[in-house]
Amino acid sequence: MTSATQAYSYAGPSMLSDGRLGLSTSGGTALSGPQAHPRFFSGLLTHAAPAAAGLLAVADVALARYHQPRPGWTRDPVVTCDGGRLRFESFSACGGVYARLDVLELDGDVLDRGTTNVDVNGPLRESLARVGGRDPLHVGVGPDELTVTTLDGAVVEKKVPLPTRWLRGFAEVQVMAAGWDLRAELAGPQAVRFLRSLPKGARSAIWAVPSGRDLRPSAAATRGGVCLQGTGRVVTLMPLLRFAKALRVYGPAGGPANGPANGPANGSASSSAYGSASGSAYGSAGGSADGSSTASAWELELPGMRYTLAVSPHPARGFSGEGQVLDDLATEQAAGDADVVGMLLNFEPTVELGLLAERAGLPIERVRAALTQLGTAGRVGYDLHEAAHFHRELPYDKDQVAELNPRLTAARRLVDSHAVRLLPDDSAEVTTPGGVRLVRIAEGQCTCPWWYDHRGSRGPCKHVLAARIAARAAVEATP
Repeated sequence: MTSATQAYSYAGPSMLSDGRLGLSTSGGTALSGPQAHPRFFSGLLTHAAPAAAGLLAVADVALARYHQPRPGWTRDPVVTCDGGRLRFESFSACGGVYARLDVLELDGDVLDRGTTNVDVNGPLRESLARVGGRDPLHVGVGPDELTVTTLDGAVVEKKVPLPTRWLRGFAEVQVMAAGWDLRAELAGPQAVRFLRSLPKGARSAIWAVPSGRDLRPSAAATRGGVCLQGTGRVVTLMPLLRFAKALRVYGPAGGPANGPANGPANGSASSSAYGSASGSAYGSAGGSADGSSTASAWELELPGMRYTLAVSPHPARGFSGEGQVLDDLATEQAAGDADVVGMLLNFEPTVELGLLAERAGLPIERVRAALTQLGTAGRVGYDLHEAAHFHRELPYDKDQVAELNPRLTAARRLVDSHAVRLLPDDSAEVTTPGGVRLVRIAEGQCTCPWWYDHRGSRGPCKHVLAARIAARAAVEATP
């Protein structure tokens, strides 16, 4: 796994003193331009205790490695100010858990809009854990009077390794979330009861199955149920339960069907060169039609804010390998369209696809593909509650897109080496050192071992991608 190193330089450490929370910032992009220490907001958060607990939960995910835990990971949350709210985001070191706190009620001065990292250090974490009561909390995102008068010019510097798996996860989770449905909504007491009933440290899959106005845990995949593999990965929800007004649970559209956990047998009578006839029924966006593990999201409604936790299908399976971005990235127009669409983003609370398409002069499908490309560069996320994308800016180089998606790079290499032969029945033969792979282009099916292992649940294989790229090129070349 390759990695880059990001250096943070803070004017001083973040601190909480006398009811004033000063969050120190390090580099970032704002409407006013690049800033070394941007200042976005100064004012009150109406509900101090849930805000402190929510920020601490996001910071906990940033420090965690849920799969094969080991010490040494350090990472500061990202905050985006869009003028009406603050969004704090983080990703676990293992790449399988994404967290976001949306603070919806701001009372103060919005000084700029943009994205930056914020310092969450050990002493601040201890202070946040002690915040109680219902009094408002004064917050400054960026250097303010508190930091100027108390820090005496102290400088805090951190160097953080950013593995490509972690970077790719930010892109994959927003694409997958766009294909998820709301499966259940519980009132606060029912949410507390359900989450506290989950077996601690369970490694096998637990399915949350709607039952009237409640959820019940099940060991078996059930239609309409939502999967949680590794209950320890939602532990950051627990300290927030005392503030919970509601719990919303999201899962891949369509959900699992009742059936064997391992899918249809390869030797069944309906098998063909591509596998069973139902092989293409595997849901996109982290879903599976065979009852195997799927990704999910858990959203707590808190006073004046929301805390969202998305978990990958398995603790050992980070979001980075899901492959849901690849079809959009494989289009020839995506990079150019992303440049056009990117210039129209303005740190809006929600990105309206129709309005963006009209302003860009592009069809909705191409705008959606452009947003995927921008998501790979860390420039957009997806809000399940709003069912809309939002603009943020992370310090990724758009030229890293190909490097972060080796499957796409391999597919383009196959096309460039003329390894793809298109057939008249919307299929193709792709010649590889391991043999000729037969591809059904529309269904996304292939005869390679990788497809047999995953059957579309982790995006298209390199042979399907190559066939689709070649097919689009052939159409464009037709007079």
